Amino acid sequence: MVRKTLTTALVKKFIPARKAKSRKGDNGIVLVVGGSYIYHGAPILSSVAALRSGTDLVYTSVPKINVSSTRSVSPNLIVIPLVDQKLTRGAVNKLLGALPRKLDSATIGMGLVIQEKNSLLHLVKSLLDRDVRLSLDASALIPDVLPLLANKNVVVTPHAGEFKRLFGESPSNSKNDRIKLVEDKAKKFGITVLLKGATDVISNGGTTYLYEKKIPAMTVGGTGDVLSGLVAGLLSKNRKSLESAAAAAFINGLAGKAVQKKLGLHMTSMDLLTEIPSVMKPFDKIV
Repeated sequence: MVRKTLTTALVKKFIPARKAKSRKGDNGIVLVVGGSYIYHGAPILSSVAALRSGTDLVYTSVPKINVSSTRSVSPNLIVIPLVDQKLTRGAVNKLLGALPRKLDSATIGMGLVIQEKNSLLHLVKSLLDRDVRLSLDASALIPDVLPLLANKNVVVTPHAGEFKRLFGESPSNSKNDRIKLVEDKAKKFGITVLLKGATDVISNGGTTYLYEKKIPAMTVGGTGDVLSGLVAGLLSKNRKSLESAAAAAFINGLAGKAVQKKLGLHMTSMDLLTEIPSVMKPFDKIV
């Protein structure tokens, strides 16, 4: 097992260069599926984070009740209404019919209420069948989804509680035990696991990257939604799920450190979004 601490030099290798003559769509097209009557902000944070990562286009699918508020936040989002307030089989079928033919990656789950687990499984399987790389978070992290994911360029981004729900085991407070548990589950299920915490642990079961954050201000709600958007945004350009997840964790942390330096313990996740371009600029390459 290879274990490495994330550094700027390492992450630079994970973020592809942009071609000087590229056209709209060449640098990634992302789908975000999330939101509910209560949690309207989560998919917005993910969507803007994906755009800020350098993705060309983001399609944001939210329940009809959230459409106006989502559109009002940013004219940059292409909003596709879910026909039901929750994720149902009918809503998934309508969504699949409305998506563009070219779609590189998707992130699913933030703020989303799933009425029936089969609707989630249908969405995940349909996207994977189209060779869409996936980042799964929050309500999408259920054990039933695991058999669909093996060796399919999928990242799961649980915190400790979601990890237990997904895998049936709680991460220990011992750093070494946490690392070993993440590695074991990643290898067993053929996925990349990004366990969020004071130290992010990112592993595909063969290689593990560690990122010690020390950013207490990032306990504020929504920072995980920003991370999910960054994962999907970077996956849209780099097919290697481990590299994209590691880069996203690192960028999210750099933005958090920059905001904490400016605002102390008073950040919001919107502040993270504002900071992403500045911390990503050193990683920009044009060929």
